[in-house]
Amino acid sequence: MSTSTTAAPTSAAGARPRPRPGVKVRDYGILVALVAIVAALSLSTDTFLTQQNLVNLLDQASVVGLLAIGATICIISGVFDLTASATLAVSAIIGVTVGQEVGVVGGFVAAVVAGALLGLLTGTIVVKSRVNSFIGTLATSIIYRGMAVVITAGAIAYPLADQAEQFSMLTWPSLFGLTSATVMFLVVAVAAALLVSSTTFGRRLYAVGGNAEAARLSGIRTDRVHIAAYTISGVCAALAGLILASRAGSAQSSMATGYDLNAIAAAVIGGTSILGGEGAVWRGVVGALLLTLIGNGFNLLGWDTTYLQVTTGGLILLAVTVDGVLRRRAR
Repeated sequence: MSTSTTAAPTSAAGARPRPRPGVKVRDYGILVALVAIVAALSLSTDTFLTQQNLVNLLDQASVVGLLAIGATICIISGVFDLTASATLAVSAIIGVTVGQEVGVVGGFVAAVVAGALLGLLTGTIVVKSRVNSFIGTLATSIIYRGMAVVITAGAIAYPLADQAEQFSMLTWPSLFGLTSATVMFLVVAVAAALLVSSTTFGRRLYAVGGNAEAARLSGIRTDRVHIAAYTISGVCAALAGLILASRAGSAQSSMATGYDLNAIAAAVIGGTSILGGEGAVWRGVVGALLLTLIGNGFNLLGWDTTYLQVTTGGLILLAVTVDGVLRRRAR
């Protein structure tokens, strides 16, 4: 199945008809919204288009963006992942504690491996228990948070004193003045987009999310697809955890609480259907950028951030409503 939201039939002459208006709205409406907000902030503030603000903006978007990539892949396959923030915390803590013994780079590798294993475990639990993914991952996230508390004994985990500078490597300037975290986020985004849009695994993701039973009858191992989606989400969560830990110079059990909901929000705002089978990684990334832009705009304009949550909630409601309307028109 292609990455477009609706597979368009081919005419007798072999030419592909023009996409329906609903497809264009779902595919490119998020870009229109992003451009509109960028234009509004550019005209209303003198600091928005400065290099420092743009670098900070992309750096801020990297954490939610990575989580949104994992959330998008899971939702396309027809499941939710509410363990992302807890996986992030456990992976970051493992990265710090293992790094104390084998060095910072070794700790970072251990964190990514831990994220993959936790994602694999989450997927296995959901698949084997056959409970609703929302409930299953909610319960699993509580377990993972408890693991984080047990590992740290409720304390904050710090790297060794002589490791502090290297541990902050993801905050260092890198390509074109962007932080290393931003570059890593962009590389992962491109790799994930290609994986979903241009591989057999990606086609299976859409098939399973669109109709799991039909996919199973056609020979697709739906259980393996779901477990793979959760594993990818776990890796993305671990990378996001390393960014947060690198910024703070430490890791703790309470870090990134609630970020998984922000990731799902970014995916949904980006046009990924909550019913599965439709969406694209790049739109989830744009959704994360949009959420970060709104927060950045509130700060630059001096608006009361109390209303930020109201604005975000309104965007989510609007995105879900538009998705429902477009689905009904497509029938």
